[in-house]
Amino acid sequence: MKKIAFIILTISLLSVSNLWAQNKNYQTCRTKMDQVINSINQMYVDTVDFDPMVDKAISAMLKELDPHTAYIQKKDVQAMTEPLQGSFDGIGVTFQLIKDTINVIEVIINGPSEKVGLLAGDKIVKVDDTLAVGDKITNDWVRKHLRGAKGSKVKVSVKRGRNPELLDFTITRGAIPMYSINVSFMVDETTGYVKLERFAATSTKELTDALRRLKARGMQDLILDLRGNGGGYLNVAFEICDQFISGKKMIVYTDNFRNTGEKFYSGKDGLFEEGKLIVLVDENSASASEITSGCIQDWDRGLVIGRRTFGKGLVQKPLRLVDQSEVRLTISHYYTPTGRCIQKPYDDGLDAYYKDLQTRANNGELYTADKIKFPDSLKYRTPHGRVVYGGGGIMPDIFIPLDTTKYSTLYNEIVRKGVFGNFVMDYLDGERDNLKKQYPTFEDFEKNYKITDDFYKEFKAFAKKEGVSDSAAFKFSNYADAFLKANKDKLDSLFTSANQINTYTLDTMFTHYVTKNYAEAMRLRNEAHADEFIKDYLRFEIARGVYGYGEAYRIFLETDDTFQQAVEIMHNKKIFKKFKVYSGKGGASNKDYDEE
Repeated sequence: MKKIAFIILTISLLSVSNLWAQNKNYQTCRTKMDQVINSINQMYVDTVDFDPMVDKAISAMLKELDPHTAYIQKKDVQAMTEPLQGSFDGIGVTFQLIKDTINVIEVIINGPSEKVGLLAGDKIVKVDDTLAVGDKITNDWVRKHLRGAKGSKVKVSVKRGRNPELLDFTITRGAIPMYSINVSFMVDETTGYVKLERFAATSTKELTDALRRLKARGMQDLILDLRGNGGGYLNVAFEICDQFISGKKMIVYTDNFRNTGEKFYSGKDGLFEEGKLIVLVDENSASASEITSGCIQDWDRGLVIGRRTFGKGLVQKPLRLVDQSEVRLTISHYYTPTGRCIQKPYDDGLDAYYKDLQTRANNGELYTADKIKFPDSLKYRTPHGRVVYGGGGIMPDIFIPLDTTKYSTLYNEIVRKGVFGNFVMDYLDGERDNLKKQYPTFEDFEKNYKITDDFYKEFKAFAKKEGVSDSAAFKFSNYADAFLKANKDKLDSLFTSANQINTYTLDTMFTHYVTKNYAEAMRLRNEAHADEFIKDYLRFEIARGVYGYGEAYRIFLETDDTFQQAVEIMHNKKIFKKFKVYSGKGGASNKDYDEE
């Protein structure tokens, strides 16, 4: 009864009575809520702490609405909004906890730490004279002690390289940018690449700055990477689309049962309204990423390459409550210019919704486009006659299957136990200066630095000491089930009664079966590219420690199937012609959809 009462209570906290008035029994429920809350306050036998009860009630109520309406407690609001605000106050380092020690991975250029002389590779062992090593040191502990109000000071003591003496620094905290574009470069003489990690408050400026830099270096065509980009601000999505779409064209529209949705159009002159455009997406591209890729696809402005996107097409409005907690309330659906609904269905409940990506993998959708079925009722056409589909997410023009050959149980165990970071930090303590001298630029490093066999053996020996075993996945229950199914008839004929059970024969059969299949699993692991990928990750970690993340990320792209195919396609005019993609001024040339 308490739970029901407080669920109803939360309706009034949202302070949107003009909207709720259209729902049946709203006023009766609100009155009932007032009666219950007042009765508890005035007559309940014991004192009541309303805060945790209301928090639980709000969360429970909102789960009944849709997968993306959410309640955020006051203590979590700042952490949830910081990535989209574009900055926070702190000392300006990227850190990683390795063996209970704060390791500085990168020092942000022009940030407070760089100004006083902190370097990548430094180990922070004291903060304001408090020991900063040991089991108590967590990511939350580090953020709590190193972040703080702009202008405040913090003293840190660091161990640098193999120097036994600690170095002391007093750092004045400042505003630290959280960039949404950390990687942008020229792939070749005419093709630029930009990876947008989220749609934050500063993303439009970051993109225009990146486009100007690349155009100054000769960029004529662009690969925009939205893989893994879970979205962000709606206004930023259509500001970014406006960089690619000319004239007054619809970018996205929203709608709901109250018919209070909005339409958003391009209008300003963009920096890349001409030139071939490819957008990379995957199953983790969501929301604003889907608005952007859907708009570019619907206007025949560029090719979308990769795998079907997540399918988040619900618009959330943040509502700040009286105690500074927040509700992000779904108010509309997103629709692409052709009328496609971006949101995938959630009628089967939240569990099925959140397991959708696993379901896609189980069904084979991540590995072959043939497993993806769209009914004709969800078919739409672009101005140039291309067929596109609704029903949730954006289906790419060119499907690229998920590459599973790079990953293995060995790689996963190495990552899980933090071996890459431990090994590389130790390596860089003695070799950082030598690497900078030998490879002055990242381009020198990328072209010439190799992981030798001896170095890789040294790494694997280090990993073994850290408890990593080089093995294939072994799930006994899976093998046992498969064994019983494969040998059902034989087992039934061998063991017809309890007196005839021969454990030796059974043990021999099962041992042979498991040994044979485990050997096959190891063969398949060794045939995959797991070792090559581990070497690439080593190169990445070393490069990141010397040149920074933005440069080092390019190492992953060297063997990235989606990226490599995008580069090939970019230079194939026949493919653009086949998909009727217009690479001239701003997209489709016929009359705009539903222009006002």
